[in-house]
Amino acid sequence: MTILEDLQWRGLYTDCTALNELTKRLSDSPITLYAGFDPTADSLHVGNLVPLIALRRFQNAGHRPIALAGGATGSIGDPSGKKSERQLLTKEVLDRNITAVRKQLASILDFNETLPNTAQLVDNASWVGPISFLDFLRDVGKYFTVNSMVAKESVKSRLGGDNEVGISYTEFSYMLLQGYDFYHLNQAENCELQIGGSDQWGNITVGTELTRKKAGKTVYGLTFPLITNADGSKFGKSEAGAIWLDAKRTSVYRFYQYFINVDDRDVIKFLKYFTFLSHEEIDALEAQHKENPGARDAHRTLAFEMTKLVHGEEATQDAINASKILFGGGLDGISENALSEVANEIPNANVSTADLQGEGVSILDALVNSGLSASRKNAKKDLQGGGVNVNNKRIQDPQAKLTQADVHFEKYILLRRGKKNYAALIVE
Repeated sequence: MTILEDLQWRGLYTDCTALNELTKRLSDSPITLYAGFDPTADSLHVGNLVPLIALRRFQNAGHRPIALAGGATGSIGDPSGKKSERQLLTKEVLDRNITAVRKQLASILDFNETLPNTAQLVDNASWVGPISFLDFLRDVGKYFTVNSMVAKESVKSRLGGDNEVGISYTEFSYMLLQGYDFYHLNQAENCELQIGGSDQWGNITVGTELTRKKAGKTVYGLTFPLITNADGSKFGKSEAGAIWLDAKRTSVYRFYQYFINVDDRDVIKFLKYFTFLSHEEIDALEAQHKENPGARDAHRTLAFEMTKLVHGEEATQDAINASKILFGGGLDGISENALSEVANEIPNANVSTADLQGEGVSILDALVNSGLSASRKNAKKDLQGGGVNVNNKRIQDPQAKLTQADVHFEKYILLRRGKKNYAALIVE
């Protein structure tokens, strides 16, 4: 099966500028391709994964991927899919964001320089910056009519209907900058293919047109569907906000939980979109899911594969163990990172080392101070009713004390009331 046939099987195909010609070109010899992202934040989010993972799929098939960081385009703002203009970012912010996401790209693409098709990260500010405004108008702008630019969906949607915001000349020019990127990469790197979400179709075709008109070369554009959830909600969003690839923004535990809790109607689709599992493996998981959806084998596989891809296998296992703890599992053999993941997801209260020494801290006081019980009276009732656990071990004695022996990794004591109410005592 060819790379294009694989993408179509996975549902990762929306449109192509010349499918038959691209199919033939890919069968002749490896090509160089690119996908761009504007570094509008200091982390990528899961919405960026489709084109980035697609770049890796092409790399696995022997082609050479380029990830383009939009230091130039990011300072303008892409109007695609936006109802109003983005906030303009400074060069310093953009540079910092590019540096921050470099590590995340390395978890998706292979930058091993010994490979003939090693991945490359480029910043379009390096070639757009030196061009003067007049030169850009003469060398790029002259190839496009305002009529054709206004017809692009990203512009048309901002001009029609009741939209009083309109579009600034700054954003209107964005498609020309992205088109020039494709032309430049074709000249400098012999890049022949640009990939991206379907909302990028207008921008991509500007690049294919410019390269044809200015260099007399044929290059190709390929787009993927924009990802939405079956219930109509936006993919990559949770109650807490966007799902980021940076663990400081979205913890590994929350990242894992996002994928393990996807809608049953989405799980097979997302396995196709985001994982490198074979067709046979996904077909087997689909059959299991249809036969016994309650077993959630497909969900666990999706969450494991996605978290491993972005955060590595060790962090993934910690997230799995943290999940087990929060569902009542024991702490035997737990790693410090896993327990830290748990503590970061639940309410915290502080307790001093001195208080834990000697007789220790009253369990009643600990339950009240942690917010698990409203009063010592309620805490005593919870204890005697068998609803209190310390480090996921039941305790029923109202006279019990917490001591240094209850502390894990010199820092954590885990309290639970009932099945789902947790709190962590942090030892200072």
